[in-house]
Amino acid sequence: MYIYEQIFNRRAMKSIIDRVRELTNFSNSIDIPMAQQYITSNIDFKGANLWILFFATIIASVGLNTNSIPVVIGAMLISPIMGPIMGIGLSLGTNNTELAKRSLRNLLIMTCVSILASTIFFLITPLRMEHPTELLARTNPTIYDVMIALFGGLAMIVEVCKKEKGTVIAGAAIATALIPPLCTAGYGIANGHLSFFIGAIYLYFINMVFIALATFIMVRYLHFPSITFKDEAREKRVRRWISFGIILIIIPSIFSAVTVIKENNFNKTAGKFVRDHKSLRNGYIHDYDIQHNATSKSTLTIEIAGEKLSQKDVELLKADVVKYGLDTSQLIINQTSTFEQESIDDAAIIKGIFSQNEMEIKRREAYIAKLENELKELRSSILPTTQIKRELCAQYSQITDLTLAKGEVVGNDMEAQKRVIAIVKAEKRLSKTDLEKIQRWLSVRLEIENVEIFQQ
Repeated sequence: MYIYEQIFNRRAMKSIIDRVRELTNFSNSIDIPMAQQYITSNIDFKGANLWILFFATIIASVGLNTNSIPVVIGAMLISPIMGPIMGIGLSLGTNNTELAKRSLRNLLIMTCVSILASTIFFLITPLRMEHPTELLARTNPTIYDVMIALFGGLAMIVEVCKKEKGTVIAGAAIATALIPPLCTAGYGIANGHLSFFIGAIYLYFINMVFIALATFIMVRYLHFPSITFKDEAREKRVRRWISFGIILIIIPSIFSAVTVIKENNFNKTAGKFVRDHKSLRNGYIHDYDIQHNATSKSTLTIEIAGEKLSQKDVELLKADVVKYGLDTSQLIINQTSTFEQESIDDAAIIKGIFSQNEMEIKRREAYIAKLENELKELRSSILPTTQIKRELCAQYSQITDLTLAKGEVVGNDMEAQKRVIAIVKAEKRLSKTDLEKIQRWLSVRLEIENVEIFQQ
C-alpha cells in the first residue's frame, strides 16, 4: 500500500511540474531574429528620433514643473529612450563589441540632449513651485527602483521577443521612468541644486543599468546567436567587471532604501507619540517638527503651549518616549510659548478675569443692539396688508383683492428711495379719480410718499 501511495504521489508531482512547465514556457512564441532587428533598428538617435526625444523631454519637464503626473506619463510614452539601453544589453549578451560601442555612443547623445533640453526649459520657465513633489520623487532612489528597473526590463525584452506585440512596451516605459530623472537633473543644473542633479542621475543610472542587465539575462536565457571571444580570459574579465559594476550600483540603493524605511517608521512612531500626548496637565502640544539627518539620529521637536512643564513632567515625558522605541536624545522639548504659573499672583488673576468679563459684556451688548436694529428694520418692512384691505373695503366695497409690495427704486443719481406698489382688483373697474384717492390714502396710511397703484 505504501509503494502504491509513493507511485501515485510521484505521478501527481510530475503532472504538476509538467503543467507548470507548460504554463511558463514561451519559447514557441518568440522570434529571435525579429527581436534583434527591432532592438538594433531603435539604437540610433538622429533625425526624427532625436526630435521626438527633444519634444518628450520638454513635455516631461512641463509635467514635473507643474506636478502633473498625467503629463509626465505621456512624455514617457512618447520617448524613444529604450533603444540604446536594450542595445547595450543585447551587445553584452551576444559579445558584440561594435554594437556595444554604437549603443553607448547613442546613449551618450540621448542623455546629453535630454539634460540640455530640460536645463534650457527650467532656465526660462517663470514657474517656481515651493514644493516640487514630482521632482523630489526622482532624487532619492532606493532598492525598490532597482527592482522596478530589473523586472520592467525583463517584461520589455520578453515583449520584444514575442511574435505578436502587445501593450507591455508602453507599460514598461512608464514603470521604469527614464526621462523624468534626466529632466530632474536638468532642473538641478538650471537652479544650482547639486543634490537634485546627483540623485536624479543616480536614479537614471540605476534604471539604465538594470534594463540593460535584464536584456542581457534574457538574451543569454533565450540563446541569441553570439560572437565567440577568441580570448576566454578576456570574456571572464568582462563578465567580472559587469558583476562588479552591478554590485557597486546596488549597494547605495540598498542603503537609501534602508534610510527611507527608517525615516518612515520614525515618522509613524513620532506621530503616534504626539497624538497620545496632545494634552499635558495645564499645557498641550500645539506643534511638532521631525528632522532626519544622514549622519545622526532623527529628532522630534515638540512645541509646548500653556503652563510650563516642571522638571518632573519633562522626565516623565522622556520616559514615555522610550516606550515608543525612541531614545530620549531624539525628543527635543521647546517651551517658548509657555508661562510660569508661580509668576502670576491672585490679584492679577482676578483683574484679568474681571477685565475679560467686562470685554465680553460689552461685546454682547453691542451684538444685542445690532440685532435689535435689524429686527426693527425687518418689522418696518412688513406691511399690514390684511388690515389695510379691511379699511379699504370699508370705503370701496367693490374691491376684492389687494396686493402690497415694499421695496426700493434706484434712479440715475444712484440713490435708493423707498416705494410701495399696490395692485387692486375690483368687481367693477375703479375710475381714475378713485385710484388717485386710494394712492393718496395709502401714502398717508403707510407714511411713504412714493406709492404707485395699478388696477388688475
